[in-house]
This record gives sequence, C-alpha cells and structure tokens, in this order.
Amino acid sequence: MVKRSDMSDTGLPTPDSGPRTPDSGLRTSDSPPAIDVADMTAVYHEQPVLWDVDVTVPAGVLMAIVGPNGAGKTTLIKCMLGLIHPVAGRVLIQGQPYKERRSAVAYVPQRGSVDWDFPTNVLDVVEMGRYGSLGWIRRPGRKEREKALESLEKVGMAAFANRQISQLSGGQQQRVFLARALAQDAEIYLMDEPFQGVDATTERAIIEILRELRATGKTVVAVHHDLQTVPEYFDWVTLLNVRKIASGPVEDVFTEENLRLTYGGLVAVLRNGNGADHNHAAAHSLQMEAAP
Repeated sequence: MVKRSDMSDTGLPTPDSGPRTPDSGLRTSDSPPAIDVADMTAVYHEQPVLWDVDVTVPAGVLMAIVGPNGAGKTTLIKCMLGLIHPVAGRVLIQGQPYKERRSAVAYVPQRGSVDWDFPTNVLDVVEMGRYGSLGWIRRPGRKEREKALESLEKVGMAAFANRQISQLSGGQQQRVFLARALAQDAEIYLMDEPFQGVDATTERAIIEILRELRATGKTVVAVHHDLQTVPEYFDWVTLLNVRKIASGPVEDVFTEENLRLTYGGLVAVLRNGNGADHNHAAAHSLQMEAAP
C-alpha cells in the first residue's frame, strides 16, 4: 500500500534537473484546467512509482497517457481519483480537491481488475453509474433505468441489457464499462486501458464515443499502449516513465526525442498512407540498443 508522508520522510534522492517540457494549456484566466497534478510522488515498497510529476489537462481534450510497463500510468490515474495516496503532491479537479468534484469524474478501470463472475446483469452494472447522483438511501428508479438503457444504446449493447455479465465477450464487457461511465453523465472521464483486449470493431466504436464526448466539451484521459494510434486517436498526450517526460498537444510533444527519453530504446518513424510521419517506439530495451 502506498503510504502518506512528507517528502523529507521518504528517503528518496532529490530529483535531478533532467529535461522538462512545460505543459501547454488551453485554459483561460477564469477557467481552471480539468485536472491539475503538481509535484506528485508515489511510493510502493519504498520504491518510487511516480516522482515529482506535474501534469495539467485542459478541459475538452482527449489525452493519452503512454509509457513503458511499470512507468506509473495506472498509479497516476488512481492518484487523480484518490484511490492511491501519494507521499507528496496534490491533485485538483476543475480547481478543487477531488472529494469536492467527485460527481464530475467517471472512471473506467482495467477490465482485468473486475470479478466478471459476480451474479448481476448488464443493465444493473450500468445503473451503478447513477448511484453517485442518488446518494446512499435512494434506489434507482425509472429515470435511472432510462439513462442506463440510453447509455447501452450508445455503445451498441442495448440488446444485452438482461444478459449476465459473465456471458459477455471481452469487447462486450469493455462496452458495458464505458456505458456505466456514460450513465454517470460526468465532465471528466478517466480510463485505464480502454482498448485492451478488444477487437478492431469495438476499438473503433469506443474511440468514436470518446470523440463525441470531446465534441461536447468533455475531457477524456486514457492510459494507452498502441503508440501508432496516438496521433490518430488523441489530441493531447503525456509521456511518462516514473517522471513526466513531456505533456502537451500531440503535434508538439509526441516526438522521436521524447519517445526515446520515455522508452529508452529504438524509435522507428512510421509513415501512414497520407504521408504523415508518426513516431513509434520499438519494443527494444536500452540493453538491446547498446548490444553489439
């Protein structure tokens, strides 16, 4: 469990003065960013999993968090949600602490973190997205059921409303999770690997929904692994490897140099059918790159 303490009690070395790319913001003087993370350090078993991370997410962007395994991507999402308490730093949601803006944030966890054998059906799962607006006493009624069905319709799962969740495919399960988040009618959506284990059809359906959310002014932050699709899917990106390497518009910070700093390996430049150059980090470690 990540412990809470002061920075002086961590026993960690002072951060170096390595490359830092300031966040480019879309905010105005009277409009706080959707998410503002400052000086975030998180520790697991006395090892830093996040170190002195600053990330500003403007409202209305579709942002990817990318980095190698163990880079702290999921930890960053969970720190934003208050699920992990950092040893230092703070998170503001629309200029306020998370607990004061909890209803503005929807969370889609990794599919593998859920017990899909739990005896409940699809509609009941999606209705859970309405619990935050109901409080602890009120039970879901017709309004909540209609909202849940509407959300299932958006993700193409209305026909499965009465299906047990254990009977769904991986892609269908992911759509149900997304429908639950949509039912919450939040302003900010945090998603941990929403495309993991889904087929191409489901991936296209999910990204279209995320684009629709962005078009209505919502903010979407997603942990993402496929670097080749970052320029196509996202307009904002944070490159993370325990420390923040860079964060900002894709066209500004998704560069070969930043990818090398993030992945510490070989970087290939891919060219799509339209002739646009896209950066892609190959799956090679520093040791492989240095090998004779």
